[in-house]
Amino acid sequence: MAELPDFKQKLYAFAGHIRDPENVPAPDGIEERRMAVYRELFFNNIRNLLATMFPVIRKLHSDDKWHAIIRQFMQQHRAETPYFLQLPQEFLAFLQDEYEMQDDDYPFLLELAHYEYVELALSISEDSNNLEGIDPEGDLLRQVPVKSVLAWVFAYQYPVHRIKKDYTPAKPAGQPVFIAVYRRPDDSVGFLELNPVTARLLEAIDNNDELKTGEALLRALAEEINYTDADALVQHGAAALDEMRQLDILTGTRVPA
Repeated sequence: MAELPDFKQKLYAFAGHIRDPENVPAPDGIEERRMAVYRELFFNNIRNLLATMFPVIRKLHSDDKWHAIIRQFMQQHRAETPYFLQLPQEFLAFLQDEYEMQDDDYPFLLELAHYEYVELALSISEDSNNLEGIDPEGDLLRQVPVKSVLAWVFAYQYPVHRIKKDYTPAKPAGQPVFIAVYRRPDDSVGFLELNPVTARLLEAIDNNDELKTGEALLRALAEEINYTDADALVQHGAAALDEMRQLDILTGTRVPA
């Protein structure tokens, strides 16, 4: 393999030292004072960006612990994007695939990181709803409810939406914690905790290839979960559907097939 040109060698040496100054020597020909400025600027920019994008995780950790995680991210992870605002995605990938959990790490760290990242991912998503043929005020029981493409549902082991400095659960919840993350028309992002039945209903709406009405979906759900009073489930389900439409998790209805 041909030797790299001198300027590329210096560039790689410079980048390597910036990422890992303790183990990679600085390139020749650059004053240490200037290198110190570059090191501090690079580290602080990444540290501050990730602290902004993962605010709960940052608050849960001491300065030393947080700085150690950031340094390890810089040392080990090879980002696949040159864009600064995509670094949170790279940080999440690092935590999921490369970071070695320590004894003093919170057991919910990975789930909390995912939860905090999702807000950013949804806020910058380029997806948009096709509202052609959609009635925003349609009958959610007699017509076909339509889920927004900007509403995502996730299941977590921990109640990540409630975690804060004075609430750090040591064990998973007794059952999955379902959370809908949704983006409103004004581009603000909201979160809604779902019970398992409503989460399953949203999944059925999202995969409603047969274009069943809201009532038909609810009656099928009652049969699926062996709920004997289907009429009561339809009544409760109607209220849940209406709430989700008001929150823009549902965009409206379309005419059944």
